[in-house]
Amino acid sequence: MVGGISRTGWLVTAGLVALLAAILVGMGRPPICPCGTISLWHGTVQSNQNSQQISDWYSFSHIIHGFIFYGVLRWIMPDRPLWVPLAIAIGVEGAWEILENSPMIIDRYREVTMAFGYSGDSVLNSVSDTLFMVLGFVAAGKMRWWVTVSLAIAFELFTLWTIRDNLTLNVLMLVSPIEAVKEWQAGG
Repeated sequence: MVGGISRTGWLVTAGLVALLAAILVGMGRPPICPCGTISLWHGTVQSNQNSQQISDWYSFSHIIHGFIFYGVLRWIMPDRPLWVPLAIAIGVEGAWEILENSPMIIDRYREVTMAFGYSGDSVLNSVSDTLFMVLGFVAAGKMRWWVTVSLAIAFELFTLWTIRDNLTLNVLMLVSPIEAVKEWQAGG
């Protein structure tokens, strides 16, 4: 048992992540960055490699997704083996990755957020985002709730200060865009 998750749980996790990758490939998403390189980190938001590499500024948001999924799903199903809520979390995260890479959401990002040239994620980035969510989920299971909440707030403030974007602003701008926020983000 690793991270409180049984061998069965890790096999289910691997299967769900592989299924996500297969769906994204089937959607025509590029397996890796079209630039032809693979990097552990890419820190320039307004570039053709953002959302293409293993990690970027938005990896923090996916860790927070894991914190949130852990809290909500453990509250809803406290007596289930940990791999069951993790599988559900991967399903939700995977569904988001599929939706996020649909033409409708790619166009929406281009219209209303600071992601002016956004073309969607590479399969590598989407799988990595999902694995960062798993990391957040497992970490939340090991930390006290107030540490998890404090870390999520710290991630949000850090990315807000560093790149003028975070999970909160990303959701706000996707759902109910505010022109003043878009202009402020673009000024950074």
